Amino acid sequence: MNNAFTPSELRKLRSFKDPYGIQRFLDDQPYHLADTAWSPREVLRENTSHCFEGALFAAAALRANGYPPLIIDLEAEHDTDHVIAVYKQHGHWGSIGKSNYTGCRYREPVYRTLRELALSYFDVYFNMRRERSLRTFSNPVDLKRFDHLDWMTTDQPLWFIAEYLFTIRHYQLLRPGLSKRLHRLDDRSFRAGCLGRAEK
Repeated sequence: MNNAFTPSELRKLRSFKDPYGIQRFLDDQPYHLADTAWSPREVLRENTSHCFEGALFAAAALRANGYPPLIIDLEAEHDTDHVIAVYKQHGHWGSIGKSNYTGCRYREPVYRTLRELALSYFDVYFNMRRERSLRTFSNPVDLKRFDHLDWMTTDQPLWFIAEYLFTIRHYQLLRPGLSKRLHRLDDRSFRAGCLGRAEK
């Protein structure tokens, strides 16, 4: 592991012990709405994050606890994309996520494939018009490829990782034509999904 983290930072990351501990740390942080791309070090310092930063932080924390630092990109239609950190236990995939919506966060490691994992977000991934908007998922990205750019500890924004996600292969979750037959979210599900949502 890149040892650019200070000993106290590493102790903090290792104190989470497992993926669920990392998720609890992210859940305890307020969601922030600024257009930033902080490194995991800055997320630790500021104690707040959004989706992209939360996923990168989770990947760094996973790495500190013996997992590879993997993320996948979920692409949406008429909506913002979502990035999650993914991990594997006993041959099954789980995920960690920071989200402004209730359902787009943690997944237990019970999914046999990344497609199954991505589909678990489908019903709870919606825009403010109540349209289910998730359409594609990417291959996992091992963030070790960005170690030479000090992605875990730099004071510079990590937009280069976001830009890289636009270049990689994504896989369709829906067959052609299915999206035209989707129903909008009902009122109770919409309100539940927006519970605690931060707004400008």
